[in-house]
Amino acid sequence: MLVTPQIETTLSSPVLGRIRSVNVTLGAGFAKSKQLVTFYCDEQAARVAMGVAEVAAARENHEAKLRLQGLQSAAEIEVALAAAALEKARAQLGLYRTQAAECIVRAPFTGRAAKIHVKPHQSVTAGQPLIDIVSEDPPKLRLNVPSRWLAWLTVGRTFTVTIDETYRSYQARVTAINARVDAASQSVEIEGVVTKPGSELLPGMSGTALFDQR
Repeated sequence: MLVTPQIETTLSSPVLGRIRSVNVTLGAGFAKSKQLVTFYCDEQAARVAMGVAEVAAARENHEAKLRLQGLQSAAEIEVALAAAALEKARAQLGLYRTQAAECIVRAPFTGRAAKIHVKPHQSVTAGQPLIDIVSEDPPKLRLNVPSRWLAWLTVGRTFTVTIDETYRSYQARVTAINARVDAASQSVEIEGVVTKPGSELLPGMSGTALFDQR
């Protein structure tokens, strides 16, 4: 039986750049949306400022064309082109802001850092691993049981697990049963959760499970 996190993932770099700061340490907890890694992004910030200026200029031009149209001094096509230019500038600004937002890697959920791959001021490529994280949710239990147990094993069935690392036993229940039997080993994978987990249970721990077939 293996203890696994409810959610685990590797956060990768969304951009090619240089890291400004790593704001979490190994094993430390963090809240959802916390800034875990930030990049040096002066160029992206400058693009956002440029985009804001372009939107302001396009808006002024569009409003001027509307005033001239009211005075019958601007054709309808001129107003339409000015409106299109304004929408294009707004879309470009949205793109710049999206690129700037990628300079901050935020936590997708509340959890803990399991491995940190990078350091401040390090240059990285897009897609390069930054941090492995696991969720703070109660961990899952994964184990394989004989497929013949499917005659009586159901979701919700309770069982007892003994963890090797803590030398403690816990009550657990089955939460999922695989839809396919492994033909070679005649076993089926199941998942479960500890009914009252303690903070001492960590992903990667292992142990044994005891089922009462009655």
